[in-house]
Amino acid sequence: MSLKKEIQKRRTFAIISHPDAGKTTLTEKLLLFGGAIHIAGAVKSNKIKKTATSDWMEIEKQRGISVATSVMGFEYHDHKINILDTPGHQDFAEDTYRTLTAVDSVIVVVDVAKGVEVQTRKLMDVCRMRNTPVMIFVNKLDREGRDPFDILDELEKELEIKIRPLSWPIEMGERFKGVYNLYKKSLDLFQPSKQTVTKSIAVKDINKDDLEKHIGNKLAETLREEVELITGVYPDFDREEYLAGKLAPVFFGSALNNFGVKELLDCFIDIAPSPRPIKAEERKVDPYEDAFTGFVFKIHANMDPNHRSRIAFVRVCSGKFERNVNYKHVRFDRMMRFSSPTAFMAQKKEILDEAFAGDIVGLPDTGNFKIGDTLTSGEDLHFKGLPSFSPEMFKYIENADPMKSKQLQKGIEQLMDEGVAQLFTHQFNGRKIIGTVGQLQFEVIEYRLLNEYGAKSRWEPINLYKACWIESENAEELADFKKRKYQYMAHDKQGRDVFLAESNYMLMMAQQDFKNITFHFTSEF
Repeated sequence: MSLKKEIQKRRTFAIISHPDAGKTTLTEKLLLFGGAIHIAGAVKSNKIKKTATSDWMEIEKQRGISVATSVMGFEYHDHKINILDTPGHQDFAEDTYRTLTAVDSVIVVVDVAKGVEVQTRKLMDVCRMRNTPVMIFVNKLDREGRDPFDILDELEKELEIKIRPLSWPIEMGERFKGVYNLYKKSLDLFQPSKQTVTKSIAVKDINKDDLEKHIGNKLAETLREEVELITGVYPDFDREEYLAGKLAPVFFGSALNNFGVKELLDCFIDIAPSPRPIKAEERKVDPYEDAFTGFVFKIHANMDPNHRSRIAFVRVCSGKFERNVNYKHVRFDRMMRFSSPTAFMAQKKEILDEAFAGDIVGLPDTGNFKIGDTLTSGEDLHFKGLPSFSPEMFKYIENADPMKSKQLQKGIEQLMDEGVAQLFTHQFNGRKIIGTVGQLQFEVIEYRLLNEYGAKSRWEPINLYKACWIESENAEELADFKKRKYQYMAHDKQGRDVFLAESNYMLMMAQQDFKNITFHFTSEF
């Protein structure tokens, strides 16, 4: 098959939502349709000791939440689907932001009872910045929720995007009968089942076809009225508007009961974009170029706890990646060859011989990669848009078991490389400070250090307001600043200077007194 055809088959997308909207459950059901798994794990059910395929880390199984992005690929109707299931919890938002740089489109999951929540809004802002095409799946229709028209109004207002329903629910909760698929013109009737797939009935003309025998007179009449209203109020679906990130198609269903998921997937492979051009600092990279390019958007330590393995996740941006071929690591300016690149199904991985633009490749890593690194066939390129934000919470990390200091050192180093949190070494006392965007990250770090590295750690509080990266062309002033602020200076993992401000006032005074020093609040500058 030609390079162009292979790339056009690809659909790479992320599933995003507020915690508990049903994102991981939806991922499971998409995998079920793709034949990638044969039985869905009952997420968070204690009776059934299965857990969601995409939540494979021990702490995820215990907490019932996703704390790291999972990558899964499968074939469906002659398309190669790559799903990235992201953490919904705001404490892990940075992982999600980075993941959004590696996808071509997004599915947003919204709970019909709760509507649009804070985290959904924030993630939508990131999509808007990048003009990422968005589809919306309104979930949990098998439970009581809000009026679908109210939900549509809220989606439009809160997510600041035009919308167009492509399916419409018939009742909800215990009375839920199914949905009318406006995209395929079919009636999909609901049978509560977590494992089987429902059949649909073709409806050529909603006004002439005999809906009554399927859903009764009253519901048939209501459905016709509501569909007429939708057609009158919302513009026809325009794929170009969707691809430009200006219009979001909306689907209704119940991921847990496997309902409305196939309709979403069928429409998705029809309209979602294949890999798109990606902007590098030097130029725009077209996916159909022959030469391979890609960037590291995520690093995960201990995919297999028995082997202490580290995997760098690379998004292929153009051309074709091949096993055992030399590629240029741009930051090191040296050629590297990869004998065992992998494709993923959450934690399960298999060796692959080739991958095309849009695919996610896992490269075994012994410490050669950091997030944002570029690999190419030889050209010097740098892909932008993988920031590390200034942390909001800080704690000293201390060794609680003197016998395990090496394990702790290694564990901290590897987990920080993942971008789970940021590490600063205080110049004044040499102590290690971990900075995160949320409290839960400290718990995850402590848990993973103990369970994956056998290292006991404890936290000590430190009173800090902000960590800022500093730079200046005036070497004298920079040296003066570092001398005067010696007890507030630290180095980050790359050895760059970081100023630790104890308060907003202290930061403002520093900015005022040292006019020639630039203070950065993300590590990408």
